[in-house]
Amino acid sequence: MKSIRYLLFLITALVFLGSFIGKAQNVLTPPHDTSSITKSEPVALPITKRVSDTPEINVKSVARGILGLGFLILVAWIFSTNRRGISWKIVFGGLGIQFILAIGVLMVPPVQLFFEFAGKMFVTVLDFSRAGSQFLFGSLLDINKFGSIFVLQVLPTIVFFSAITSLLFYLGIIQKVVRTLAWPLTKALNISGAESLTVAGNIFLGQLEAPLMVKGYLEKMSRSEIMMIMVAGMGTIAGGVMAVYIGFLGGNDPVQRLLFAKHLLAASVMAAPGAVVIAKILYPQNETIREEAEPDKGKFGENALDSISKGTWQGLKMAASVAAMLLVFLAFIAMFNFILIRIGSWTHLNNWAFTISSGRYHDFNLQFMLGYCFSPVMWMIGICPHDLALVGQLAGEKLVTNEFVGYISLASMKDAGAFLQDKSIIMSTYMLCGFANFASVGMQIGGLGLLAPGKRKWLSEFGLRALLGGTLVSLLSATIIGMMIG
Repeated sequence: MKSIRYLLFLITALVFLGSFIGKAQNVLTPPHDTSSITKSEPVALPITKRVSDTPEINVKSVARGILGLGFLILVAWIFSTNRRGISWKIVFGGLGIQFILAIGVLMVPPVQLFFEFAGKMFVTVLDFSRAGSQFLFGSLLDINKFGSIFVLQVLPTIVFFSAITSLLFYLGIIQKVVRTLAWPLTKALNISGAESLTVAGNIFLGQLEAPLMVKGYLEKMSRSEIMMIMVAGMGTIAGGVMAVYIGFLGGNDPVQRLLFAKHLLAASVMAAPGAVVIAKILYPQNETIREEAEPDKGKFGENALDSISKGTWQGLKMAASVAAMLLVFLAFIAMFNFILIRIGSWTHLNNWAFTISSGRYHDFNLQFMLGYCFSPVMWMIGICPHDLALVGQLAGEKLVTNEFVGYISLASMKDAGAFLQDKSIIMSTYMLCGFANFASVGMQIGGLGLLAPGKRKWLSEFGLRALLGGTLVSLLSATIIGMMIG
């Protein structure tokens, strides 16, 4: 009971601290009319506002970024299992790699061209999946006539990407790419070969698919290595859902789709060294590492057609799972909001929420609570005062539901012109790029527990700490990219 009271006290304190920050920022900047988008309606709207990512480094943005990085590292240090055993060489090495990637994505033409080329591949594959959807659903895909229908326009992309991934696995292409990316991680950050393979695999694969590449090593892994695999899984997203988020944020504008494809891919790549940084603070490696490891070849089908068939079936199950989770989570949000709004009407909290947010939130609802609860953290990482509550709401929605809900809200807010700065949109894109939510804890315990039954006790023990780690990984990437945009 004491722990529950402490938790309720902490949430209440954060809400009031956030509301104080929000009140201060209302004096600094005139409020936009955003009341229509704070309900997080689950639609991906056609884009109406173009976003720019032009870098503009200045002293203020660098100072705020350093403050944010220090805060995130401090949080990880507080929850470390062995503070004296932390290798700060690994920490600063990983941060250095993230900075190099961020500078390259925003300022170095050859690196920009590479990420734009990779982004074009994702956008092109999006068009391929729409060709198949067009055959199945015909004119129902016409946004101008029927609006955006999530099941028809989004979920088929997951199925198609799953089939492609399975085929690439069968051909051995993904294994070769992952091995190439894993080698520099092993050498630069002094992590084991199995860890680096998993972290590199998470750039393209989901939190349960990437460990399949090293399933033969899982039972032999140390506690630090298991923590690494869990944090890396929660701090990154899979290629299939990445394509979906490109569609959310870019709409039908090819320029914007390419911009967000570039940043989503960069966010997933930056999360790899970020996961090493956070995981090795939370649980430092004390045992001798095994540098060499080979991807588990596995069996992805008897032939190419069989691998495509298996990938399609897995993608279909994944799409159905996404649809079911969204249905349930959004229904629960509506139920919680109904209760909170009723309480707010009896206690005048609705009027208080409307006043404190200068009309951004009409009611005392879950979005308001999440927005102002996470506002202090958003201020620490460099979000502008005007956008604190909105970005805080996105962070909260990702944590308590999943990143799908967060990206849907981000797309709606962006389309409504709710943000004062484009920087907030870009930083939110990086912040949401990860599987860190409460549902993922159960998925990892169950999924990884099947691959390594002997480690199930560790997986249960590390669940919430890994959730914190995955959240910090995404915030780390957002903070660094925010320093570059200025």
